[in-house]
Amino acid sequence: MADVLEVRAEIERLIAGRTVCGQLGELAERYPDAPAYSDPADDGWNTLSYGEARQRVLEIAAGYAALGLEPGESVALMMVNRSEHVLADLGAVHAGGVGCTVYSTFAPDQIAFVAADVSARIAVLGGPAELARWQPVLDRLTGLRKIIMLEGAPDDDRFLSWPDFLELGRSALAARPDEVEARWRAVTADDVVTVLYTSGTTGRPKGVPLTHANVFYEVESTDRITSLPLQGTQISYLTYAHIAERVLSLYLPLVKVSHVYFCTDLANLGATLGQVKPMMFFGVPRVWEKMMARLLAVLATQTEEQQDAVRRAMAAGVAYVEAGQYGGTLTPEIAAAYEQADSSLLSIIRGMIGFDRAEWTATGAAPLPAEVQRFYAGLGLKVIDVYGMTETTGAFTGNSPSCYRLGTVGRAEPGVEIRIAADGEILTRSPLNTRGYHNRPEDSAQLIDEDGWLHTGDIGSVDDDGFYRVVDRKKELIITAGGENISPAEIENHLKEHPLIGQALAYGDNRAYPVAVLTLDAEVSPGWAQARGITFGSLAELAEHSAVLKEVEAAVVAANAKLARVQQVKRWALLGTEWTAETEELTPSLKLKRRVIHAKYADVIEGLYAG
Repeated sequence: MADVLEVRAEIERLIAGRTVCGQLGELAERYPDAPAYSDPADDGWNTLSYGEARQRVLEIAAGYAALGLEPGESVALMMVNRSEHVLADLGAVHAGGVGCTVYSTFAPDQIAFVAADVSARIAVLGGPAELARWQPVLDRLTGLRKIIMLEGAPDDDRFLSWPDFLELGRSALAARPDEVEARWRAVTADDVVTVLYTSGTTGRPKGVPLTHANVFYEVESTDRITSLPLQGTQISYLTYAHIAERVLSLYLPLVKVSHVYFCTDLANLGATLGQVKPMMFFGVPRVWEKMMARLLAVLATQTEEQQDAVRRAMAAGVAYVEAGQYGGTLTPEIAAAYEQADSSLLSIIRGMIGFDRAEWTATGAAPLPAEVQRFYAGLGLKVIDVYGMTETTGAFTGNSPSCYRLGTVGRAEPGVEIRIAADGEILTRSPLNTRGYHNRPEDSAQLIDEDGWLHTGDIGSVDDDGFYRVVDRKKELIITAGGENISPAEIENHLKEHPLIGQALAYGDNRAYPVAVLTLDAEVSPGWAQARGITFGSLAELAEHSAVLKEVEAAVVAANAKLARVQQVKRWALLGTEWTAETEELTPSLKLKRRVIHAKYADVIEGLYAG
């Protein structure tokens, strides 16, 4: 314990007084010409240097002040990942305000709640698609003074186009430069830098205020774990409403002088990876699963001889990564076999998918299926787990490229205390913890106890070497009619090991046995069917084909073989649809919305228990 507290004190001394405003100013002075943010363009990329970015941020801050934004007030943001998103957020902070990115999948009523709860005075929206979500509730948002539109600003006094806003900011900064400087210099480390709202799996979203001190403690911890060089490259593609993206591609670059490339559409992620070849990459499990499915589909088109060569090379990759784990033994034979496989094939495959320069690849937000992790290990990639939540400013445990154990979420980050409560819940205490929920004192009291321990709501365990495992959400554990506690996530991950199964939901609360609702993988299943001469007109039609059902049945049997008897799925249903955030079965961070699925497919679930 003494060592933990000593490390914490060391980090707190290192980051004492640090703010996003001061950090950006220091960066712009030391690295004015270093590339900061690149947006996709028809002829390549449009890039801002750190010097240019800071000047733009100061202009934006002056623009907000000219529109009446007072210190402590909020700016709501909803747009895709692009440089304007980062600049608009940083501009709000430099004006003494708070940036609040709203999930673009939120319904109008949720948007109205968030905007009112955070007391947003200004909103910055991407274009007509975002405005369409806000339009039905604008009349209710009486505190919203101005809506800035990057594209498609209506001819209405309440709206302002982005170019006009920038011009306003330039004029205001030129006229009153001292006002903006006074504002950003007045910002302290204990001030709130952002309020992020939970993605609303149950009930109303909860706002999580995070301070500059929270953020820089997380950045310093992440930097120590990743050990990445200065001026590396990375891709920003997950929403800035997600704490992982905020830390990794908004705040961490201000310390690492990173060059951030924006991927404005998830459908273009593969192409962007190939162009950027990032040094670091974070993906929620569904992103890693999707990329694996696409690569498997490509490999399936190769000759049997080529596929055999890939399998042999990947076996060497798996052996190498597994042997390199904490406590493992990397023998000369394993190292030599990997070097041969890597030089002849694996490095080529990594280059094809844009990971040939990757030094840190990680996942979080939900459990990564073991077979997915093994697949990337076969390519020589350590896709390592980290664990945290918005309420802990992101990760508070993590594996590192040099100290990892597959199947775990790693060890406690520097200076972080963790303990497992009597009921198995993971508790944590550190400078990463939020002070509590915004305007929710009762929920805050349940989140953080009087001794400062934050209750994660997750059930977990720790091994003798300090590596933690997360079993499942405490509230999502299935308690069968026989009183057995079962983790649905464990069942679901085994089911998803088969490439045909895109998503899985296990159900069985107060029932005699678990059942599962499955979906076909929309990318893999068409290629799988075509390779077998199966003709079909839609995913729904394919889900009813006897060959597909037979294959899925085999996948369920294989999954059951890895589960205890009480966990085994007795009956299942295959849907001909894909679950997405837009169709509401998934959160914006691509986790299952269990209650939504339970309600939406109640008849399917009841049918599995009938007869």
